[in-house]
Amino acid sequence: MTNKNQDLRVTRTRQAIRKAIAELIEEKGFEAVTVKDITTRAGINRGTFYAHYEDKYDLMNKCQEEIMLGLSEIAQKNIPKVYEQVNQYPGGSFSLIIGIFQYIEHHKDFLKAILGPKGDLSFQTKVKKFMFKKLFDDPNGPLIKEDQLLVPREYLISYIASAHIGVLQQWLLGDKNETPEEIAHILSTITLNGPFYAAGIKKQ
Repeated sequence: MTNKNQDLRVTRTRQAIRKAIAELIEEKGFEAVTVKDITTRAGINRGTFYAHYEDKYDLMNKCQEEIMLGLSEIAQKNIPKVYEQVNQYPGGSFSLIIGIFQYIEHHKDFLKAILGPKGDLSFQTKVKKFMFKKLFDDPNGPLIKEDQLLVPREYLISYIASAHIGVLQQWLLGDKNETPEEIAHILSTITLNGPFYAAGIKKQ
C-alpha cells in the first residue's frame, strides 16, 4: 500500500469514527457512549479504534483540539482586518465571522452534537477561553486594548462569548438553514450595532 493510499485510509477511518461519535452523542449523550458503540456504528473493529485513540475521552479531546486549531488559524488570518472592516463597512459582515461560520459548517455534525443538550459543556468553556486569549492576550497583538475599555474586561468577554455561542447554537440546532454568509451578517449586525439596534428600538 502506498503512503498516499494509507493516508487516505487513515483519514476515512477517522472521519467514520468522528461521524459515529457525533451521531451517538445526539442519540444518548457522551457519557453513555461506549467504545463498542462507536466501533459498531463506524463499522470498524476495536483494534482499529485503539490504533487512533486511547479511549472515548481521547477521541473527544482530539476532535475538540482540531476544531480549536482550525478556529485559531482563521482568527490569526482575519483579526488584523477587523479594525479596517469596522471603520469602512459598518453594518457589513466581518471576514473573520464569515470564515468561522464557513469552518463551522464544514464540521457541523460534530459541533451540533457537542454544543447540543447532550453534548460536552466543557467545550463552551474552551471556546470562551479561546476568545479571551484572541481578544486580550494574543502574542501577535490583542484585538482589544485595556486602556480603551469602557467596562471591566471579564464582563465584556463573558457577554461577547455567551452571545456568539448562543447564536451558533441557534444556527446549528434551529430549523432555519441560513448560509454561513447570512448568519455571519446577522451576527455582525448585532455585534457592530448592538441588540437594541437589531431589535429596531434604537436608531443609528
